[in-house]
Parts: sequence; structure tokens; C-alpha cells
Amino acid sequence: MSTIAIIPSAPVLVPELAGAAADEVGELRAAMVAAVAALPPRWIVVGVGAADAVFGPESVGTFAGFGADLVVRLSPEATGPPVELPLCALIAGWMRDQAQPDARAEVHVFAANHDADAALARGRQLRNEVEQSTEPTGVLVITDGANTLTPAAPGGYHPADIDIQHALDDALGCGDVAALTRLPGQVVGRVAFAVLAGLAEPAPRSAKELHRAAPYGVGYFAGVWQP
Repeated sequence: MSTIAIIPSAPVLVPELAGAAADEVGELRAAMVAAVAALPPRWIVVGVGAADAVFGPESVGTFAGFGADLVVRLSPEATGPPVELPLCALIAGWMRDQAQPDARAEVHVFAANHDADAALARGRQLRNEVEQSTEPTGVLVITDGANTLTPAAPGGYHPADIDIQHALDDALGCGDVAALTRLPGQVVGRVAFAVLAGLAEPAPRSAKELHRAAPYGVGYFAGVWQP
């Protein structure tokens, strides 16, 4: 496992979906592209969804359910009609087109209701699978922080969660793996961050923060870890 990139999963980051709001997240979007550009051309993507699932590089999807029929692919050779993909897979396909059009992505979705121990175990298992590959492989973690940080936030406004988001951003920025196993339920990507902990334990060799922000009341982080 050569590099781990961490980016958010928000549709508002896609200009075709954001409309006039696209400029407001331009800096964050640029940081995401920079993070993903650090990966080798084979990606294992980690995200959260309704149930555990794997989507291979042959997958094609569309953002039609989010307001624009923008088709994305998980590899250059992916063809055929779009199938229903979770948001993390759609963002992976879109980021591939933005940052590394030749990349091939395999998306591993983990159920949002896993407890920390189960997610940690899945991260360790995934690390073992990645380490068995002879091809340089990077991991792309696509998930969000708390969604309760402003009065207009989609999860409602809980001012105390601002401190939770700051602690999460700090943990991601310095590579604090242990902190990622203790995240509360207010963190949307709690399970994906615990999987990341299992992938990177006991600690990454280095951690670099590229951007942190909370537009629209949702905590977003972009950065790169070296395992």
C-alpha cells in the first residue's frame, strides 16, 4: 500500500451539480484533486453505504439521482449502461476523471451501522488484501465528518459537534489512528474512518493536511497519508 488519500463525498463538490455554489468550494476541490493525484493508478476506494459491497473497475454510474446525468466510470475500459452506485463510488469515478483518467478503482463500501471493532477488523483485512498485490496500490478514503455544524446543516444544528469535527480534522491532519476508532455517531463517515485506522495502524509514516472546511455545515477534510 503506497499512499492513502482522504477526501469528502459531497455532491456539491461536483460543478455540474453545484451550479452557482461551485466557486465556493473551489479551493477544497483543488485540494481533493491534489490528494488523489498522489495515488498510483490502481485504487482501492473505501466508503460508507447501506450495506457491505464491492464495485469493480468495470462499473459505470451516473449522478442523475443528484440532479445531473453526469456519467462516471471506475476505469478507462468501463463500458455499458450506468448501474446504481453509492455516492462514494460516484465521487471516485468523478475524481478519477479529474485527477487520473488512466486509474482503475475498486470500491469497497462498508455498512454505516458497523461498530468500531467491526470496522477496524475490516480495515485490517483490507490491508492484508492490498499487501498481497504485486501492483502498486493506493487507498482512497471518500467520506465526510459531522453534518450538524451550522443552522442550515443537513443533520440539524448541534453546536457541540463543532469540537468533535475539530478533533477529527486534527486526527486526520496528524495521523492519530487511535482517535479514529473513537468517533461518535454524529460523524457521518465514522465507519470509513475506523476502516482507515485498521488500514494504517499503528500509525502512518507521515500525514499531510491539504484542506479542512465545513461549507453548508458538513465537515470536509482532504489530505494524504503515507503508510
